[in-house]
Amino acid sequence: MQDTERYRLAEVHLEAGDPLEALRLLEPLADELRTHAGGQLLLGRAYYHSAQLARAQDAFERVVEMAPTDAYARFALGRTLQRRSRHDEAEVHFRVAAALDPRPEFREPVD
Repeated sequence: MQDTERYRLAEVHLEAGDPLEALRLLEPLADELRTHAGGQLLLGRAYYHSAQLARAQDAFERVVEMAPTDAYARFALGRTLQRRSRHDEAEVHFRVAAALDPRPEFREPVD
């Protein structure tokens, strides 16, 4: 299976609620995805939804470094930090996400 097919299939599994299968497909590509914000975002989501929160945090932090104005990445990092009981750190990312994108789901943790 080609890398692109593996990536797309991982997206399908993640959307279908099977983050472990998504990770099984993505982890062999992890080194290649390190320099791609979209790949890190997908990895982060799969880690988050499989409760691998330290790994999710690492992936989302890499996305924020690569794309600091990505509101979803900021929001996802905030949620991950929140689940790790790091509320003060989470609030910073929630505020930035809400400032970047006025969607209600991004504003809710700040309001």
